[in-house]
Amino acid sequence: MSVAIVTGASRGIGRGVALSLGDIGATVYVTGRTTGDTRPVDGAPGTIDETASQVTERGGRGIAVRCDHTDYDDIKRLMQRVSDDCGGHLDVLVNCAWGGYEAYDHAGFAAPFWEHDFEAKWNGMFVAGLRPTLATTHAAIPLMLDSGDGLVVNIAAWDRGRYLGALMYDTAKAGIVRATATLAHELRPHNVNVVAVFPGFTGTERVRMAGAQGLESPEYVGRCVAALVADADVARRSGGGYRVGELARDYGVTDVDGSQPEAFDLPDELILTPPDISGSPWPP
Repeated sequence: MSVAIVTGASRGIGRGVALSLGDIGATVYVTGRTTGDTRPVDGAPGTIDETASQVTERGGRGIAVRCDHTDYDDIKRLMQRVSDDCGGHLDVLVNCAWGGYEAYDHAGFAAPFWEHDFEAKWNGMFVAGLRPTLATTHAAIPLMLDSGDGLVVNIAAWDRGRYLGALMYDTAKAGIVRATATLAHELRPHNVNVVAVFPGFTGTERVRMAGAQGLESPEYVGRCVAALVADADVARRSGGGYRVGELARDYGVTDVDGSQPEAFDLPDELILTPPDISGSPWPP
């Protein structure tokens, strides 16, 4: 039975991943800041306790652990808990925690970089966004090295390098994509794999609160992550990033309604075009 940590699993994609890992019998440490006694600033529903209970109901073992993934001491305490419980063993880390959506500004999201409140945007996209993924992975890797294998899955918004609509957001997400590739390179000799997964338009609680309907479910993402966990040859994907629709097609995964939504696809006009200079070092 796999031992997994799923961050940001009070709600949204994190919850969908945790539940799907429960479906395959995993022990899932469900982490986040929202417990039965707290609520996020925007009132979004969901707690780690509710998710953990549902993981257990679905055949896994759900364990709720409150953790603020912007706080490295909190993360270290989480890893110590997992190590004590599981004999220093961790198979899977799924990084879903992303605090950058809590103060999401629908009207101002796509404003030019210089018009944003720099400190507010930095704190949302990097302190509460990129940092949790890197810090949690940093603390988890020693448990995987001791086990001699492991899988890190980084959830991120991305579509083949296309512009995501705002510099800070785009750069933070690009950081996760690049970190996936570089960390996979560093960990390859240790049999620890790192894969990025890119959801499409997903009907999370916050998205539904905004009135959106008819989107793929968080469990569509979760089922694809569970397929990666179950893939004995997942090393062939290490360092890569895959859209959920692509993984669903490859693994034969369907959403909870039996459909198989296509991969998220931004238009070609959002391709960032390099200068037309021979020998330019511009990265593709």
